[in-house]
Amino acid sequence: MSDELTGALRELAARYETPPPLPAAEVRSYGLLVQLYSLLSRRSWGMGDLADLGELAAWAGRALGAGFVQVNPLHAAVPGPPADPSPYRPSSRRFPDPVHLRVEDVPEFAYVEDRARLHALLERAARLREAVLGKGELIDRDAVWEAKREALELVRTVPLGPGRAAALHAFRAEQGQALEDHATWYALAEAHGPDWRRWPAPLRDPRSAETARAREELRDRVGFHSWLVWLTDAQLTAAQRAAREAGMPVGIVHDLAVGVHPTGADAWAQQDHFAPGMSVGAPPDAFNARGQDWGLPPWRPDRLAESGYAPFRDLLRGLFRYAGALRIDHVMGLFRLWWVPEGRPPTEGTYVRYDAEAMLAVLVLEASRAGALVIGEDLGTVEPGVRDALRDRGVYGTSVLWFERDWEGDRRPLPPERWRADCLATATTHDLPSTAARLTGEHVELRDRLGLLTRPLAEERAEAAADVREWRERLEELGLLTDEDAPDPAGEEAGIRAVYRYLLRTPARMVGVWLPDGVGDRRPQNLPGTWDQYPNWRLPVADAEGRPVSLEDLAASPRLRALADVLRAGAPPAP
Repeated sequence: MSDELTGALRELAARYETPPPLPAAEVRSYGLLVQLYSLLSRRSWGMGDLADLGELAAWAGRALGAGFVQVNPLHAAVPGPPADPSPYRPSSRRFPDPVHLRVEDVPEFAYVEDRARLHALLERAARLREAVLGKGELIDRDAVWEAKREALELVRTVPLGPGRAAALHAFRAEQGQALEDHATWYALAEAHGPDWRRWPAPLRDPRSAETARAREELRDRVGFHSWLVWLTDAQLTAAQRAAREAGMPVGIVHDLAVGVHPTGADAWAQQDHFAPGMSVGAPPDAFNARGQDWGLPPWRPDRLAESGYAPFRDLLRGLFRYAGALRIDHVMGLFRLWWVPEGRPPTEGTYVRYDAEAMLAVLVLEASRAGALVIGEDLGTVEPGVRDALRDRGVYGTSVLWFERDWEGDRRPLPPERWRADCLATATTHDLPSTAARLTGEHVELRDRLGLLTRPLAEERAEAAADVREWRERLEELGLLTDEDAPDPAGEEAGIRAVYRYLLRTPARMVGVWLPDGVGDRRPQNLPGTWDQYPNWRLPVADAEGRPVSLEDLAASPRLRALADVLRAGAPPAP
């Protein structure tokens, strides 16, 4: 290690004395997990939005007694079309995506003079909504954004009142150069395309004289994109406020993606902090012999240290503005990341270490200042000591039922009392089969239809059935399949309720309910290993027959309420 880097780390340690661990949640709570785009109301424009999030939180808090709602990353996307539908490959993690705006909730919307054009846009929004909820079509994010962008261009013609104008000015001043860079990238992308690496050479440098001149020439578009961030920030804050006013002790749990798209706004504005020619991925393992390349450029640990971890600190500070808790995807990345050289297979990558002590100090400090919880997604390959280090700092882990087995003993399902307490316990995630699909074995059939199986279908079926059988035996041993479940002939609803009763038997301080489980949805939101073969990130929440279910229908669903009754009944509180 160079003397310069050692000095920078010492300076950082002096600046950030190790803060005390984050306190545990005051009360144990359960909450809902949902991909926001998939949750359409009868008022949204073809995909779920921030008003839908506020409605869901207000309803779940008051009617169901839920303590939180966890959503997918709402980071700004690389503009399309076609836009990358994955929320885990954003243009920027520092600022949110205005596609989630409820346009009608912008105060100036009511004063747009061109009512005919506005009415036509509202009719287009209704058609987009009906295509998904009524005709079973996929969510079309590009079409939704095009309609919203046109409507927002109209709304912006309405002058702000003096108070609103002052608030926007203050927001831009507070966000400073970071927001200016972000808005400049989007303005330049409109003129030159969304891959900054293909822009005219002088514009590839965010600090060049030519970029400064272009920023001035595009001042109105820079203002437009800054205004969009301001509006989105306000609606995100309103959603968290609605959750807390509904009695939720945590509120909205936001998701921090592990990285950003190489062509996007952050990679352009912060390119001195990213490693050129490198990508984050995963080494070969038992599930993927070829390893993985996620196409996300990694931060350089030396540059982070030299800057006092300012990019990480500022990123967290922005997200904690409107989060009651933050889930960090692949939290092991605070310790090390698998770097893959551009053009080389993942098998030729290597681990690069980060100063986890410094990264965790910044994380805990910013979470403490915000009064927020932190949940680390620590599934998969985790090197020894990582979970201990996270727990010692009050960072929760993530435990998924189907993976919790006594791996060092009889390999049977882990008894609930042996689960860790400092975690978010769930039955599934967005990358895994729904509980209904798991219990019925439909996830195996889906993967077979798509040609994803690496073994004969009969072997895959037998292994999946054995897995479910062992879990059912554990549920029966504990008396979690109750008499009231007897009318369910297929056993699927009973099984889902029993799974969540099991989670409540664990000491986990947070229990997460995959919202589609509440209506029997069979389909995963994302099927790893697929691209065009499966509609990843474009499916609405649906019932057991595959019919889309609106937010209003969810709130009226007897099946979801029956599951909520199980959760409300609960179990002994976590220690």
